[in-house]
Amino acid sequence: MSAYWSWLLMAVGVLGLYYAGKRRAIGWAIGLGAQALWIAYAIATRQWGFIVSALAYGAVYGRNYLSWRRDRHTAE
Repeated sequence: MSAYWSWLLMAVGVLGLYYAGKRRAIGWAIGLGAQALWIAYAIATRQWGFIVSALAYGAVYGRNYLSWRRDRHTAE
């Protein structure tokens, strides 16, 4: 597995957090999409624990997005 994977995973994750911190919905979508990359990485490297962590992170990203969206609509 190429060392570029770790850089790609890091960059996508940080980009998602950046946009989420800027209160942009795309940040949560990027974060969720990054979990698909983590699952691909886990399968390619046979590191099965990353699948569990990707599912957990994905659940948190989804929950936070729904909470953020609900709070945003309540404030309007």
